[in-house]
Parts: sequence; structure tokens; C-alpha cells
Amino acid sequence: MGNRLSKIYTRTGDDGSTGLGDGTRVGKDSARVDAYGTVDELNSALGVVLACEIPDAVRASLTRVQHELFNLGGELCIPGMAMVHDADIERLEQELDAFNADLPVLKEFILPGGGIAAAHGHLARTIARRAERSVIHLSRTESVRGEAVRYLNRLSDLLFVISRVLARASEHGEVLWQHERIKR
Repeated sequence: MGNRLSKIYTRTGDDGSTGLGDGTRVGKDSARVDAYGTVDELNSALGVVLACEIPDAVRASLTRVQHELFNLGGELCIPGMAMVHDADIERLEQELDAFNADLPVLKEFILPGGGIAAAHGHLARTIARRAERSVIHLSRTESVRGEAVRYLNRLSDLLFVISRVLARASEHGEVLWQHERIKR
């Protein structure tokens, strides 16, 4: 690992710029900073889920994902870096299939909720979708590896299934959308 932070503030960002991992200065509102910032926000949202009472298998999966998201943020912060790989995506798919195997087939849409852990899981899922959109937006103007987009896409699917698992593990259960209750 390179330099460690000995001082948290540097004042170099007071002009609205920030340094990428390769030393390049860019605006804090650049598409690249938005992309890795949203990945960081997603990682923080997963930290909230991990602060809840959750099954060990979910904890292990989300803890691994947090490390991979840190890698993904590094990849986005250092143009040309490759830190997320097909094997990471394949593992997400395997975990998704394993968690989904015991869930009933969906016949209705599910509303975010189902207990505090599940609700935070759904929030993390929506942040994952936003992170995916941010990375796609960045890829329109700068080089981004396809693995980054695929990882976030698969992760949002995994988070949906994990949120279902968490809702069912709580006393709340899943909250199904009931379209017939809508008054017109």
C-alpha cells in the first residue's frame, strides 16, 4: 500500500477539485468522482445492513462484497486499473442462486420493507442501481471496464434476493404490492 494519511485535511480540494489515484486533478463533480463516490455510498449502506442482526451466510456475503466494492472504487479512482474480475461476478451469481433457491417464486412485486435489515438491504439495492448508472454514464466519455458494470448489475440482483431473505428471517415478512388497493 502506498502513502498513508497522516493528516485528514489537505486544503487541496478547497477549489472544487480532487486527486485521482494516479495523481490527476479533476473536478469533484466529474463523472468519475460521482461513480466512485456512489460506490462508496453503497459500501456505507451495506455497513448499515451489517450493523443489523442478520444470518451468518448473509453477513459473510456482504462482508466480502464490501471488500470488492472497495476494490471497485479503487479501479474507478485509478484510470486503467483492473481490480474487479469475472470470478467476482461469477461468485455473486453463485451466491444469488444459493440464496434464491429457498425463496418462493415471485408472483407480486415486493415493496421495500420487511424489517429494518431488509429495508436497509432494499436501500442498498437502489444505491447499487444508481452506482451502475453512474458507471455507465462515465463509460460514455472515459474508459471503464465492462466488469465494473456487470459487477454492479449482478450485485443489485443479489441485494434484492438478500433483502427477501432478510424480510423472511424477520418477524415482518415480505411486503407485497397490492395494486387493487390503489384508489383511482
